[in-house]
Amino acid sequence: MKAPASIFYRNPVKFRMPTAENLVPIRLDIEIDAQRYKDAFTWNPSDPDSEVGVFAKRTVKDLKLPPPFVTQIAQSIQSQLAEFRSYEGQDMYAGEKIVPIKLDLRVNHTLVKDQFLWDLNNFESDPEEFARIFCKDMGIEDPEVGPAIAFAIREQLYEITIQSVVSVRESRLSKKGRRGGDYTPISKGGAVAVDLVKLFGQKSSVIRKRKEWDVYEPIVDLLSNEEVDALEAKEERIFR
Repeated sequence: MKAPASIFYRNPVKFRMPTAENLVPIRLDIEIDAQRYKDAFTWNPSDPDSEVGVFAKRTVKDLKLPPPFVTQIAQSIQSQLAEFRSYEGQDMYAGEKIVPIKLDLRVNHTLVKDQFLWDLNNFESDPEEFARIFCKDMGIEDPEVGPAIAFAIREQLYEITIQSVVSVRESRLSKKGRRGGDYTPISKGGAVAVDLVKLFGQKSSVIRKRKEWDVYEPIVDLLSNEEVDALEAKEERIFR
């Protein structure tokens, strides 16, 4: 007799990132008086809030940005930290499940595309280590690519984890009106989280099924100056 899908998700755990370090992905995109500042990095939610102001002032000084950027940078970081902390203490689903992670990013002249499966139940996983190995295997020399890959992974894991919290809420609200029934959380993009042991027989943080190696083979391209200029012009038009 087949076990119901909900058996793998019926024991909630407290919210946290499914990685060894519980870091918040912070993304900034601020424009003041025709000057624009973009950045993406991780932040330890346990650090004192005073560090936010110190970081903002140092960034503005180092990049020679106008003083109003200090307030905007600090407020944006604090807002994103507040959102992350609002989930702390709340329940999210636990169980053997994997989700698809996709990379589609450009860092300077390097274009990276890839997709793989990630084990959400491995709280010792390390996106930074994965990124370092990826860059080494693919012969990527730009030192900014690794951090960008790690951030992209963390950002997607964060979104999926938030949805897991929402799934617990919705499941409990639904059960107030009815009894029984199975509930399987849905990951980003509508993909159903699946049982890792059932599919692969053992735990793993990152998985590529052998029969799909050709489909999921990473793509790394080096762009010319002209191609980079064209992409940046397109991104600027979209931003405007």
